[in-house]
Formats: sequence, structure tokens, C-alpha cells
Amino acid sequence: MTTDILHDIVAHKRRDLDFLLRKRVSMAEALHRSPSGIIAEFKRKSPSKGWIHADVEPEQVIPHYASGGAAALSILTNEEYFGGKPEYIPRVRSQVDLCPILRKEFVIDPYQVYESKFLGADAILLIAADLAPEEYADLLQLAHRLNLEVLLEVHDPMELEYLAAGVPDMLGVNNRSLGTFHTDVQHSFDIAEAMKETVTRLNGRQPVLVSESGISNPDVVKRLRQVGFRGFLIGECFMREPDPGQALANFIYAVEHS
Repeated sequence: MTTDILHDIVAHKRRDLDFLLRKRVSMAEALHRSPSGIIAEFKRKSPSKGWIHADVEPEQVIPHYASGGAAALSILTNEEYFGGKPEYIPRVRSQVDLCPILRKEFVIDPYQVYESKFLGADAILLIAADLAPEEYADLLQLAHRLNLEVLLEVHDPMELEYLAAGVPDMLGVNNRSLGTFHTDVQHSFDIAEAMKETVTRLNGRQPVLVSESGISNPDVVKRLRQVGFRGFLIGECFMREPDPGQALANFIYAVEHS
């Protein structure tokens, strides 16, 4: 009788874990399907520009991003430099259930990957400049075991060699140098072919290409789509407006109809 009860308890616990570890929403698929591909970011502060929208809470913005047509959401959880908090994700998770959430953080340790799953994120950011290739590979594999997708961010074309250690679900180029904070969207156009050639050379599955930072013009999004990008991470452009959600909706309308 005791053995049967233990068996039932373990079986029930396995079902609980399967539910918790399931893939909720695919960010890569959402970007691929979206006619705009906008990843709307909740960003209260910047290391280079200080406070952007200091008095706003995620509940006042994130649901409006989702209803305004965002393909995905990015939530900064770093408090010291970006004014974010890990708790922001669970605070809005139930309000944006069908819209994938990227946890935007400097992930350097397996604990943060587990934490991201617990918080309710659908994807995490891994920054090549923060990690050795073998560290990236370990974190990528752990994320996938937890059914989290990964956006690998590069800036220097040499960092594309990280793909030899594992192909992410999304491959992003940061138009902002994390060393100098100089931002130039032209960087995405310059590196686009190298991104596609690297994936082809490694015979890997095709990650969704994402352009990050410095995008403030709908025409730029349309031009980036022409060279292969399907995701566009935009935060400051919306967060500087009194109504970030409406700013996003206007931007998406211009991308899709102008």
C-alpha cells in the first residue's frame, strides 16, 4: 500500500513538473508570423541616458503593448542600471498570456535560467560579449531543457562563431556597442549577410534574425525586413512617450500600412 501511494505521489509530481516546464508560447514563431515583428520593451532607465520614464509601472504599459499589436514583449529586470525588477514578469504574466515575454537581463549563471522559467518568461537573452563560447553552450542547453527559447545577441561579427557551440532560436545584433554606447542601425545592415552565411555554413537550423536598439523609424523596419530581419527590439522610442502603448500602435500601423 505504501509503495502504491508513493508511486501515485511521484506520478502526480511528474505531471506537475511537465506542466511547469512546458513551452508556453514560442517567441521565434510569433516573430516569424508577425507582419511587423516588433518586440516592445519595457525600459524605465538607461545606463547612458539615465531615467527614461521613472514613474511608470509595468501594469500601465505591458498590457497595452500586447493589445497594441506587439509580436513579443521584452522586460528588463536589471534594477541598478535599467530600473527593472525580476518581479515585473510575474506581475504582468496573466495579463498578456498569449504574448511571449523575453527576460532582458545579463544572464551569466544557470541559476538565472531557472529563475527566468520560474518568473514566467518564454525566452531569455544571452549576450556573447558576456560569455565564453562554452558558457553560452551550457546556458543554451539548459534553457532548452526548460523549454525556454534563447535570443543570442552579438555585436562584433567575430561573435558569430558562437553559433558553432549551438544555434539559438533567435540571433540578434545589438546596434549599440556595449563598450562605447555608440548606436547606429546601419550596423544591422552591415552584418546581415554575415549572420545568414554563418548559419548556412554551420548547417544549423535557421534562427529568427533580430535587430536591437536605435530603431525609431517605421521605414527602417521595412528596410531591415528586406534584408532578412523578422524581429525588431524597440524600447526607448516608445517609453519616452506619455503613452507608450499608443506610440507602439501608431508605429505598427505605419510599418504595416504606409
